Amino acid sequence: MTASTCLIFCYQLDEALSFNIRVLSLSCSKSRRKIVRRRIGRTASMFSEQDQVLPRLQESSGKVVGLISDTHVPVRAREIPREVFKVFENVDYIVHAGDLVELSVVDDLEQLAPVLVVYGNMDGPEVRGKLQKFNSFKVFNWKIGVTHDPGTLFGIRKAREIAKINGLDVMVYGHTHNSSIKWDRDVLFINPGSPTNPLPSFIAKPSVALLRVTKERIVPEIIQI
Repeated sequence: MTASTCLIFCYQLDEALSFNIRVLSLSCSKSRRKIVRRRIGRTASMFSEQDQVLPRLQESSGKVVGLISDTHVPVRAREIPREVFKVFENVDYIVHAGDLVELSVVDDLEQLAPVLVVYGNMDGPEVRGKLQKFNSFKVFNWKIGVTHDPGTLFGIRKAREIAKINGLDVMVYGHTHNSSIKWDRDVLFINPGSPTNPLPSFIAKPSVALLRVTKERIVPEIIQI
C-alpha cells in the first residue's frame, strides 16, 4: 500500500473520529520495512486532541524518536539527505513537523519507522487534506505533541498555552528552519531545524534531532548533518 493510498483511506475514515494507528502486517520484529501503517485522525478545536496510538515495538529500557521538519522536497532539495537516514537508522518512531511539500517524504521515512506527521504553511491542499495541523502520541507516559508553527517567532507564550491545553511533556515544532531546545516549566520545546534549508544559512547547519526516552526521563539532542 502506498502512502497516497493509505492517506486517502484514512481521510475517508476521518468522520468516524478514529485515532488509532495500527500495524496491519509485520513479518518479523527486526524488519520494520514490511510494516503497513494507517494514519487516521482529525484536527479538533484549539489543537486539543485524543492521543494517537503508534505501533508497539519490542519492550526495552528506552525508545528513540527521530525528529525532522521543513524538508521542502522537491522545492528546496531533490530528496531527503542520505545523512538523515543514517541518523534515523535505529529509531523507533519518527515525527515530522511539517512543510513536507510532497507526501513522498512520508513514504521515504516510513522505510525506517512509523511516522507521525503534520502539515505546515508551505504544504498545499493535497497535503493539508490528508494530514492534521496538530498531533500527539505517548511514549511510556510521556506525551509528545507536534505542530508546525506554534508562534515561537513572537515568544513562547502561545506554544506554552498549546502545551498546557493538551497536557504535553514535549512539543515538537518547525517553521523557523533553526534548531532549538528549550525547557520551560518542565515542558520540552524542541525544533529539529531543517535538513535541507537551515536559516540563517550563513550560521545554521542542516539538522535533525533525537529524543531518547525512558520511563524516567527524556534526553533531547540536535544533530547536525
